Amino acid sequence: MSRPISVLVTGTSGFLGGALGRHLRAAGYLVTGMSRREPRENAADRYIQHDLSTPLPLDTPRHDFIIHAAALASPWAKPEHYNAHIVEATHNVLDYAEHSGADRFVLISTTAVFYSLGDQFDITEETPFPESPVNGYAKAKREAENLVSSRLPNALIIRPRAIYGPGDTVLFPRILKAAACGMLPQILRPDGTSAKADMVYIGNLVYAIEKAMFLGISGSLNVTDACTLDTLALLTDVLTRLGYRPPRIRLTLDHAMRLATIAEWASSHLFGWHEPPITRFGVSSVAHTKTFNVKKMLDLLGPPPFTPEQGISAFVDWHRSGAMP
Repeated sequence: MSRPISVLVTGTSGFLGGALGRHLRAAGYLVTGMSRREPRENAADRYIQHDLSTPLPLDTPRHDFIIHAAALASPWAKPEHYNAHIVEATHNVLDYAEHSGADRFVLISTTAVFYSLGDQFDITEETPFPESPVNGYAKAKREAENLVSSRLPNALIIRPRAIYGPGDTVLFPRILKAAACGMLPQILRPDGTSAKADMVYIGNLVYAIEKAMFLGISGSLNVTDACTLDTLALLTDVLTRLGYRPPRIRLTLDHAMRLATIAEWASSHLFGWHEPPITRFGVSSVAHTKTFNVKKMLDLLGPPPFTPEQGISAFVDWHRSGAMP
């Protein structure tokens, strides 16, 4: 009987890393989790506690596959924190990968590397990055991608778009927190329409990561649910199903961006980079259209196993269960 394939998954204490660890274990892989905190429940067969902003221990055992999913997944933070926990962390994991001779390396990046503050349609893997990154998170992720591409040309870079589902700590929690305080605005676009957006359910993402890894795909791959949603209709549906009041504050897009600019300046100059209640990236996320042409994903991996309706229902049920922190 052959031994199971061993996989090192960084960031198993987080939303994506934890879900990925559980998925891979259920598929028969031997998963080692690495993070600063304990892994999420059932996310790892074994665990190495380590801060990835420092080099990995020399005695870290070899793994067949490495999936670097750890990151500072926040739209607002000190630049040096992004550098330490995204750029330096990727550098250190790459050092380990080259030293240990792993068969496959996968970096989990983000579609934010493509973003500008405006509508963008049919983004593909070949779409040029804007001259200036949209925020510090996107900047650090672009640097991490460059490190991987230059040092491991056969590596795979996966770029998910707006991950949601049970266990989410980034996307919907910020929206629901603002809604609970009555501070969630409806942002009015100049053309009077609602923004459109592609997203990816966590179940579809972990499926795509495992399949792409198993098939030995290299290069870059954008991953979504392959279904474009109406942003306002989606938010209204989730808020209604969870018993939150719809937004009562209405702001024009221009006004919201001005407020976000002021809030970001105050955070960076007066309040120690504490995340402000509104950021330009956050405004753009709900007010600007971001759609993707994922023909490459569909050709290589086939259709996602779950629909957005299934994914949203899974998140709503999880939130109602009281499991959301």
